[in-house]
Amino acid sequence: MSKTSQTQEPLSELEKAMDVIIDVFHQYSRREGDRDTLTKRELKLLIEKQLANYLKHVTNKATIDVIMKDLDLNKDEQISFGEMMLLVVRVTIATHEHLHEVEDQQHQHKHQHQHHH
Repeated sequence: MSKTSQTQEPLSELEKAMDVIIDVFHQYSRREGDRDTLTKRELKLLIEKQLANYLKHVTNKATIDVIMKDLDLNKDEQISFGEMMLLVVRVTIATHEHLHEVEDQQHQHKHQHQHHH
């Protein structure tokens, strides 16, 4: 599944996460139209299936139309990988803030995953 050569170091957790993002993008981008961009329908499906929990952390509850318009920087009615990453970044930042809000309410530091020092 991974696109790495045998001689390379094992992938880090962050690199594996990047691979997963790329793979998920392609699972949806290859369904119709251009194989390396998302149509509005593909974007809608990706959001519904892949961001169902974390999209809730983004404060403005935008419709698919608004999200599509917002992400489609070059106005070609398609979402490129780079444009989709804007959504991933926004949702990830909102989720990080949400985890801190939850932890402030509990008065203790508890991310869902343990930090390794």
